Amino acid sequence: MKLKTVAIVGRPNVGKSTLFNKLSHAKISIIEDTPGVTRDRIYSEITYLDYKFSLIDTGGLDLSEESFNKLIETQVELAIDEADVILFVVDSKESINANDKYLAELLHKCGKRVIVVLNKIDNKESLIHKYDYYELGFSEYIEISGEHSKNVRELLDLIVKDFPKYEKEDDNRIKFSFIGRPNVGKSSLVNAILGNDKLMVSDVAGTTRDAVDSIFKYNGEEYVVIDTAGMRKRGKIYENIEKYSLLRSLKAIERSDVCVLVIDYQDGIKEHDKHIASYAVDAGKGIVIVVNKYDENDGKEKNDFIKLIKAEFQFLSFVNIVFVSALKKKNISLIMPEIINAYEANHRRIATSIMNDIIEEAYNLNLPPSYKGKRLKIYYVAQEDVTPPKFVFYVNSKNLIHFSYYRYLENKIRENIELTGTPIILKFKERTKK
Repeated sequence: MKLKTVAIVGRPNVGKSTLFNKLSHAKISIIEDTPGVTRDRIYSEITYLDYKFSLIDTGGLDLSEESFNKLIETQVELAIDEADVILFVVDSKESINANDKYLAELLHKCGKRVIVVLNKIDNKESLIHKYDYYELGFSEYIEISGEHSKNVRELLDLIVKDFPKYEKEDDNRIKFSFIGRPNVGKSSLVNAILGNDKLMVSDVAGTTRDAVDSIFKYNGEEYVVIDTAGMRKRGKIYENIEKYSLLRSLKAIERSDVCVLVIDYQDGIKEHDKHIASYAVDAGKGIVIVVNKYDENDGKEKNDFIKLIKAEFQFLSFVNIVFVSALKKKNISLIMPEIINAYEANHRRIATSIMNDIIEEAYNLNLPPSYKGKRLKIYYVAQEDVTPPKFVFYVNSKNLIHFSYYRYLENKIRENIELTGTPIILKFKERTKK
């Protein structure tokens, strides 16, 4: 089902980020954080009671500073366009100013539901100016303290009061998305895959705005490809603003089983490529790297680029790389097998007996280093979950786990089990030998 979207807007230093972190980081027990969402991100999925919604954070608008530039303005406009409900955060300790009035004017024009959040209501000083904001002319107000969690639960109740209860859809089709910077060829790759003679295509409306989920058949099975390139709304072209193209990438990542990271061979690797890839890893998704706009240069150049990818994406050492040209339809047929392999690895379950044989052999082959006369002991291992595969090690002391030995154990698991294309998680729990 399509999730409702809530955007947080306001001028600088009114507590937007504090509120965003409070809502997305489960600081109260009835909120669950979506895996992989860290506090520096602009997007999170929030679960509260029987409801689920998307939350967007934005930069602070400041008319008096150079910081009020086109990027910030576009970011806020994008968030407003995306949102069903807007949280207009103001500082109740300070009087209303030109920035608040400018934002209020924008919000009155947008026609969306607006909740004015009077933040920093935590002492007598905050009572002086709070009534100034009622002059802005909105119908819904709430007083909170984001820092002290005062009335945060009440704010959540107000946000979801008209939302439908979340019902998870029973859809077993593999969903994959093309993610990456603008203009790397994501749409071209979607068209190239859908244009393959083996595929039967029908388009249906996607669950995110301005995106289309395409359902097609490959080798007799149905798949769903999510195109994240659409960034157009009411004539505005947001795709040119690289930083905020991340918003739709994050939404697509959350809905995908496998994420295909697209890199532009001609433009090279950028820092933003690594940021987007890290979100897919943190979300525990299957991953494939596709290098687009590769026109069959000599093997040395290709090998050099592979070395560059491995150096820049050291956290993606488990991912396969495919070189293609969407424009010339070269090597497009290599993408789907890698997507399927990544999906299967991401959902793979390993028998406990096999896991323990692998770890026992690895342990005896290379004993962990001792620390203050103590050595790590691994009693047994069991797989706890999938998407991604999570393995629990029952040990004598978690404090004896060294990062290098963690990597050693991970490498030994991958050497013995086909897990190409998926991150894995090793979790350590203390337990007595008995």
